[in-house]
Order: sequence, then structure tokens, then C-alpha cells
Amino acid sequence: MLKGFKEFMTRGNVIDLAVAVIIGTAFTAVITSVVENLINPLIAATGGGNVNGLAVKLIASNDKSVIDFGAIFTALINFVLIAAVVYLAIVVPVKRIAERRRRGEEPPAPQPTDVELLTEIRDLLRQQANR
Repeated sequence: MLKGFKEFMTRGNVIDLAVAVIIGTAFTAVITSVVENLINPLIAATGGGNVNGLAVKLIASNDKSVIDFGAIFTALINFVLIAAVVYLAIVVPVKRIAERRRRGEEPPAPQPTDVELLTEIRDLLRQQANR
């Protein structure tokens, strides 16, 4: 049972699932906080005196007509930072572990050819006949 569980855990699908869960939960809060408190103010500062930073209001009387480029940049930065952390913290170590396992395995012994097997059988039959 433990061997089966170990095989299940070392399959690629389980690692992919773990990566997806981590992307969705653990790093999101940290990265979002960094982006909202550090990067967003920098983006807003480049947008000039507008409170929204890099936002554009298409219709002055309609608050729903705002295109917020700063929010788009923030989402892209969040994604890139989260993906980089997950890659460096999970994907690279798992690849190294798999590589070490592959190096630890010895290649299987070469199988004898049909001719070699037939020669061996012939020699054994000769030995038995000479007794």
C-alpha cells in the first residue's frame, strides 16, 4: 500500500495539482500585498494627477466607463511573480529529485539475442549427450 501511495505521489499529475493549489492560495496574498502596496503606487505616480493612476474615463458622467490600465498591469505583475516563485520553489526542486532518481537507476542488463540463446541451448544439449 505504501509503495502504491509513493508511486501516486511521484506522478506528474499530483505535482501539477500541488502547483495549482499553491498558485491559487499561498502566494496570492503575499504577492498581492507587495503589488498593491509597492507597485501600484509607482504605477499611479506615472499616471499623473489622476487618482486612478493609469486609468482612462471614456465618458465623464459615467463611472462605469473607466478603463484601468493600472489594474491590468497589476494582474500581470501578480501572475509573473507568483509563477516565478512557484517555478523556483516547486518545479525546479521536483525536477532535480526526478533527475537524481533517474541517475540512481542502473540500465537493465542487455538481453541475449536469439542466436546467443540457440547457441547456449545447443552447447547444453551437447554436454548432456556426451555424458
